[in-house]
Amino acid sequence: MYNLANRIVFITGASSGIGRSCAFAFAGAGARLILAARRAERLQPVVQELQDRFSTECLAISLDVTNREAVFATVRSLNNEWGDVDILVNNAGKALGLSTSYETSIEHLDGMMETNVKGLLHMTGAIVPGMVERDRGHVINIGSTAGRWVYPGGTVYCATKHAVRAINEGLKMDLHGTQVRVSSVDPGLVETEFSLVRFDGDAERADKVYADTNPLTPDDVAESVLWCAARPPHVNISEILMMAVDQSHATMINRSGRKA
Repeated sequence: MYNLANRIVFITGASSGIGRSCAFAFAGAGARLILAARRAERLQPVVQELQDRFSTECLAISLDVTNREAVFATVRSLNNEWGDVDILVNNAGKALGLSTSYETSIEHLDGMMETNVKGLLHMTGAIVPGMVERDRGHVINIGSTAGRWVYPGGTVYCATKHAVRAINEGLKMDLHGTQVRVSSVDPGLVETEFSLVRFDGDAERADKVYADTNPLTPDDVAESVLWCAARPPHVNISEILMMAVDQSHATMINRSGRKA
């Protein structure tokens, strides 16, 4: 296995959901963490708990991945202690609304494209050259089953996640001949703040997404991310497609209410 102790792991969208769970998974393996999120105040409780539980070395950064200049400036500002990023977890992403493709507002269109596609590319562009120079590293992209199957009301979001899958595949080809690894973990229904954001804070509507079923948890996804990272250095896990047992396709979800 690849020893993750003292490796530097940069996680975007680390204040909640899958990103937060990834932070705890890597902390448990002894990694050092750079945690980024738009709202720095939401990172502080995460950092405190990581330090209390694992004595983890953490660097918390307020960062909007859609701001290319800020992303590159942030990465350039990392000192020698934090600059050699071993693993980049491109987790920051969002879905907004359930409008048709031709009725999606410009705010929702830009929000999803800028974060899910351009934000991922900004982070990759800022960090991967250093990995190439050192001839080691790992980019792990958080994709989605939406990158494989389109569903009604999700056209634009699905398009962004299809783009993530294409970027994941193409980046590995771009890095051919190097020892830099590229992986994608593509979960289905995961119970996080995802739906709350999608429905502009409508908690009742968001709760219905997860009602009477057993979705994945953020910890489930983080476990798969950690597994990818911990493979021997000559092993590259290209993709993991994962869903709860209650989900068999994009919108095919068992809602019998039976608990595992």
